[in-house]
Amino acid sequence: MSNGNMKYKVYHVFQHIFKWLLAAVVALIVLIPVYWIFISSITPSGELFKSPIDYLPDHPTLDSYEFLIQNVGLLDKIKNTVIIIGFTLVISTVICVLGAYAFCRFKNNKAISLAFGFIIATMLIPEVVTARPLYEFMQKVKLYDTYPGLIILYISSVIPFSVLILRNFVSEIPESLEEAAAIDGANFTQRLFYVVIPLMKPAIATVCIINFINCLNNFFTPLYYSNGIQVLSVAIVQLPLRDNMYGVPWDLTSAMGWIILLPIIVFVAIFEKQIMDGIMAGGVKE
Repeated sequence: MSNGNMKYKVYHVFQHIFKWLLAAVVALIVLIPVYWIFISSITPSGELFKSPIDYLPDHPTLDSYEFLIQNVGLLDKIKNTVIIIGFTLVISTVICVLGAYAFCRFKNNKAISLAFGFIIATMLIPEVVTARPLYEFMQKVKLYDTYPGLIILYISSVIPFSVLILRNFVSEIPESLEEAAAIDGANFTQRLFYVVIPLMKPAIATVCIINFINCLNNFFTPLYYSNGIQVLSVAIVQLPLRDNMYGVPWDLTSAMGWIILLPIIVFVAIFEKQIMDGIMAGGVKE
């Protein structure tokens, strides 16, 4: 074996080892805080700050979760979160699929192109800029602190990104498929629902998963535009103080944080491939 081949193989082995080491370091950086939140949620409050540190709790307990259910109304907050996010995903998906198709297939229309530009431009506007006038508007139309009001706000927050991804994905679907269906006698509705939308399933799944995560993590909207309707993302800063009025209940905070993290972890772990494939397919520039 020549020296050149030997050097190449050694270089290839070291490169492979370096990639795995780098991946392991990144994984530890990401997973250690998640693990720490979990063990803190099942550790009695009196043992959280003991020294030396226990990386496995000596007396694991579910008291924090029980306290959240009995005293914080955890089940009601989960119900509110499911209702708001569920309606948001269904309604926004229908609107964005139809809008993405229109923006792609009728892009030669200046008015439609201008509307698409305005929708994408809203992604550049921070929520805090429109908070005050939108707050007053929501109160005047009697939508403040209501399910319909929150659902509308959630939908408006996910539409720009969803339309952008889905429009780019539609542009990758050949128009010849629709033309062939038209020749076979399919009308516009049939071409849309039996040809285009089935091909959009990977992108639709990706958008739904990402929007689910974004909605679950949305903190500003339910905090600012709601008072009585509480969701999980806001409840984490409204936990009751127990023995020490100046102390943070870290066991309850960790338990609530784990409840928010768990569905996100499960969704990403199950649908990782669909997320990456959908982003790559929908993020290609025309």
